Amino acid sequence: MPPEPPPARVLDQRRAVGDRIRTARLEAAITQETLAERTGLDRKTIARTESGTHSTLLDHLLLIARALGRPLADLMR
Repeated sequence: MPPEPPPARVLDQRRAVGDRIRTARLEAAITQETLAERTGLDRKTIARTESGTHSTLLDHLLLIARALGRPLADLMR
């Protein structure tokens, strides 16, 4: 039996974090590819994180925040 999906509020929060990451990336005027290169992550990982379609590792969020020059708290608020 597959695991149950997270509650809607969790999915909404995941999408909100992704939106803040996308906004920060666009403000930095960089592409997903550039952010991926700066973090050492795959561009698809960046895309999934921004869209909120997958749960993201804390390690990835820390790498993304650092690459964007933002405190993690700004992306998570």
